[in-house]
Amino acid sequence: MKVTLLQHTPEPEKTVALAARLCYSAATIGDLQEKLSSSDVASFLEKIMSLGHQSVLEHVSFTFGIEGISRACSHQLVRHRLASYSQQSQRYVTFKGDGFPLVVPDAIAADPALQATFDRAMAACAVAYRELVDAGVPAEDARFVLPNAAETKIIVTMNGRELLHFFELRCCERAQWEIRAMAVEMLKLVKPLAPVVFAAAGPGCVAGACPEGAMTCGRAKEVREKFKHM
Repeated sequence: MKVTLLQHTPEPEKTVALAARLCYSAATIGDLQEKLSSSDVASFLEKIMSLGHQSVLEHVSFTFGIEGISRACSHQLVRHRLASYSQQSQRYVTFKGDGFPLVVPDAIAADPALQATFDRAMAACAVAYRELVDAGVPAEDARFVLPNAAETKIIVTMNGRELLHFFELRCCERAQWEIRAMAVEMLKLVKPLAPVVFAAAGPGCVAGACPEGAMTCGRAKEVREKFKHM
């Protein structure tokens, strides 16, 4: 898996602070811009975040390039609706050769017998796909035999508010392992750019009590320490 931050709003925290300050000021936007110092931005944002005034976070966006994830992972990712996605198409991109790139879960890779079962299934998918394409079946139809393990690439853009929500759900220990790993890498990339905004980012237990109830992983203290020092 490779996660890259391709683009982001310049000085994201200054933009958020400006938007928030505007809500409480009669001054012009130009005057507010001139008056905002780095110390003002940090202290004001801390107050705004403590009050839960998160609508202003929607003025900043972050664009990620994500490679080497499975279709199983991307299917979960695109369920987050307040985001923009551009994904490698299995309709227009035809796989060449005898196989296609795959993501193998550790639970399978750790056991040679299970890995062999997995390999046989993937090989059968590859053979079927190639036979269909060679017979003239369009890639958009031949792809029906491709597995969830097939690798994909995707570009994702989210605003700051949606990212906080995304991290709350997907950094959680109960999230599926692949999307959790991806979410953690995304958080590592944005936290240095907006340290106040993302100070308490991570699973729900970072900023308060675990929201999972009876389904909790039981390691809230350990998880908090992990994200505190990220």
